Amino acid sequence: MPSPTDGSFDALLPAAMAAKAEQVGVSKAALPLHRLVPLGVLAGAFIGLGAHFSTVVTAGGGTSPGVARLLGGLVFSLGLILVVVSGAELFTGNTLIVIACADRKVALRSLLRNWAVVYVANFVGATATSLLVVWSGKLHAGDGSVGKRALDIAASKSGLSVGEAVVSGVLANCLVCLAVWMTLSAHSLVDKIAVIIPPITAFVAAGFEHSVANMYFFPTALLHRAWAPDAYWATIDTPVGTYHEVSWSGFLVDNLLPVTVGNIIGGALLVGLIYWFVYLRTDPPGTQP
Repeated sequence: MPSPTDGSFDALLPAAMAAKAEQVGVSKAALPLHRLVPLGVLAGAFIGLGAHFSTVVTAGGGTSPGVARLLGGLVFSLGLILVVVSGAELFTGNTLIVIACADRKVALRSLLRNWAVVYVANFVGATATSLLVVWSGKLHAGDGSVGKRALDIAASKSGLSVGEAVVSGVLANCLVCLAVWMTLSAHSLVDKIAVIIPPITAFVAAGFEHSVANMYFFPTALLHRAWAPDAYWATIDTPVGTYHEVSWSGFLVDNLLPVTVGNIIGGALLVGLIYWFVYLRTDPPGTQP
């Protein structure tokens, strides 16, 4: 058994993390469809569960907005913890496969295949989770405050301009991918959980946009609005037909598309390619140190 003094219990340094990220990227890109699809569905469901947890915790008006955002971010971390610890394929985290692609260990076609399959599978998992949550009737909890919070979240996201959605997506996935990146340094389950929580809490508390989370938030609000009986609207003292700004077309075109672009820029370019450039890029022949 290794001695605690031989360095094997220390967290990996960034150069070793980059090499590990490349190995992980190669493995992910090679996954067959019969594994990739269910793992993608699971990841969408896991993020949906974290998003619902956050919705419940931030429902009602018992705490100040800042504290509510902090608590919502803390519990939302459940989603990425489940993805990393239980094993699942998350589109936003998989933008880091670009490290292996830049080092020519993964073909561009394999990278795009992984992203496309996982993205669709995440959508299925997150939307299925939203459907189950609506069917469970739990959005009527707290005198309807949980459902109202779900509607308010979607409404606030619907108000973003395309530019705001892109930039917010960039910032969100920088933090998500930094969380995933730091798990590569971990030697234990506790290490992994500990490094996931702060970046995920930060992105949620700041209100940044995550494409897979929005695959849960919007369908939940839309289905709840469509199926809630008149008595529910009376309970929350809100006229029927309110939240008209939340729509499927607005979700898919005005939010999900620009947020996805931002997530790719944040994860692949600002995290993945920068770490590849610093630690894995081979200097051209004749380059002086």
